[in-house]
Amino acid sequence: MKWNPILQNYQYYLKIEKGLSINTIDSYSRDIKKLIKYLEENEITISPIAIKQDEIQEFIYTTSKLINARSQARLISGLRNFFNYLVFEEYRKENPIDLIETPKIGRKLPDTLAIEEIDLLVSVIDLSEPQGERNRTILETLYSCGLRVSELINLKISNLFFDEGFIQVIGKGNKQRFVPINIHTQKFILLYINNIRTHITISKGFEDYVFLNRRGKNLTRVMIFTIIKNLTVKAGIKKKISPHTFRHSFATHLLERGADLRAIQQMLGHESITTTEIYMHLDKSFLKQVMNSYHPRK
Repeated sequence: MKWNPILQNYQYYLKIEKGLSINTIDSYSRDIKKLIKYLEENEITISPIAIKQDEIQEFIYTTSKLINARSQARLISGLRNFFNYLVFEEYRKENPIDLIETPKIGRKLPDTLAIEEIDLLVSVIDLSEPQGERNRTILETLYSCGLRVSELINLKISNLFFDEGFIQVIGKGNKQRFVPINIHTQKFILLYINNIRTHITISKGFEDYVFLNRRGKNLTRVMIFTIIKNLTVKAGIKKKISPHTFRHSFATHLLERGADLRAIQQMLGHESITTTEIYMHLDKSFLKQVMNSYHPRK
């Protein structure tokens, strides 16, 4: 069996049976395409059924010269998932990746923003432009609800349950969850919908999306990244800020103010509490404060 047909089957499996997003499927596929390209460039003719650990290890060794340990670990993980699929479908008896060691990497702790920095980012938005009101609402929603960028751009008007104080979010693997939304953010969303969005000629099929571009279609991931990047430069903030930074700040600020880790896990839509713990990097001063406040022997 050739590589491309089986890669297509794998992509279909990830979409239909695993329910993964297009971005996640593209990421997994990219790892396999790198292996295919390596085999073609080195004129190695071997099928995904017949390839052995030695060939894959040589590919990883060659590629590792160009990427860091974290990217190498991600590549090995992607290949392992692909060959697990082949074993699952009984194309192969064993996974050639099983005996290949993944480089040990420490936990990567993303940047977080102080409340003052979030306020600064909002303050540099030009509200005289229609997109300004939309962009302010985007930042407020990202921070107040801890959404992933994919969840934000796919947020629908029919997902807003303001009377109950919740929004419905479609997360990873098409899993639904309800996230509380405060009155402050509700007002910004309603202001945008009623005063700005109503003046946009909405393209067919996009009537229910909350956030729209000038052409009346939903925003892309790239556009959200660009908006935040431009605001970061304008505000003079030197940190590397992405949409995910607001999600991380949301979780960190909640924990610092005494929120329960399990509650934060549910709001973020994490399957495992371990994932939530990775987000929860706390500075030593806060840990000391917790100890002094709650330990019986003060």
